[in-house]
Amino acid sequence: MPVIVTDDNVQVRDATRVPRRTRRGDGRKLLILPLVTLLAITLWSYWPTVLDLLHEWQGNDNYSAGQIVPLVAVFLIWRERRAGWRARFTPCWPSGMALVVLAQVAHVYGLLFLRQAAERYALVLTILGLTLLIAGRQVFRRLFWILLFLFLMVPLPGVAHNLIAGPLQRLATTGSVVLLEAVGVSVGQQGNVVLLNERTPIAVAEACSGLRMLTAFVIVAAFIAYMVKRPRWQKAILLASSIPVAVVCNIVRIFVTALLMLHVSNEVGEKFFHDCAGLVMMPAAVLLLFGELWLMDKLITPESAARPGRADICVRSARRPARRASE
Repeated sequence: MPVIVTDDNVQVRDATRVPRRTRRGDGRKLLILPLVTLLAITLWSYWPTVLDLLHEWQGNDNYSAGQIVPLVAVFLIWRERRAGWRARFTPCWPSGMALVVLAQVAHVYGLLFLRQAAERYALVLTILGLTLLIAGRQVFRRLFWILLFLFLMVPLPGVAHNLIAGPLQRLATTGSVVLLEAVGVSVGQQGNVVLLNERTPIAVAEACSGLRMLTAFVIVAAFIAYMVKRPRWQKAILLASSIPVAVVCNIVRIFVTALLMLHVSNEVGEKFFHDCAGLVMMPAAVLLLFGELWLMDKLITPESAARPGRADICVRSARRPARRASE
């Protein structure tokens, strides 16, 4: 390595040598061009799928909440930018290429057999594979849960939709009937039709099954679970509890609508159900989720608070004054 010798015989390193941090930063900057190129190619190849998702979000109220998932994912990635930038960028070719190939197989399968769900899930798998391929395992681990969050933007396949919507519709009808009987309303049930006082029918259609509320609550619960600093099992409970919370909120919505139709007018009840219920139920569901976190704080006592740990014992023994040798 060339050096510069001064009059004081002090060797100074050549100033042209690049520090390690600078070289690492330059290497990461060099990854931007291939990453942007691959993302552009992916967007071009999946452009019909992206347009199909946009039409689905705009035309199907059950999955309209999916359009906020990409925006939330971008925000979360921006929030984790410092931690991700400190990670080591080492492209992982075997695993990354395996995910990309799997995504392309699913894409071709969806194109050949007209399976829209396969094409949509292939888009998310391609994003996961490109992240692993370009950025490496460390960055992929840091962004793993955010990348999994992208699956929530994809509407359910037709088979899964039919398996979930029907039971939700019957559960919403039965639950509202139980609440109405509990407050003394004369009510009858014929399938998914609720008859109030033998003269006012309320049809709980498929659009009233609560699937729209369910998808929205799952997305909100996943966002809250990622943001809060809790153990993973508490986050899992929070995410799983969004399903019964959505069901309960939908039953309460039908119950309040029925009371308004009985005691005020049908117009007021329909206006509340279609216009105001969503604005009321979403804040109520968020409050229930935060109340669940508060309840877990009250019911669960950390072990460190119950008994001193090994670290506490060591600290206490270190603070104890040493005995003199004469003693």
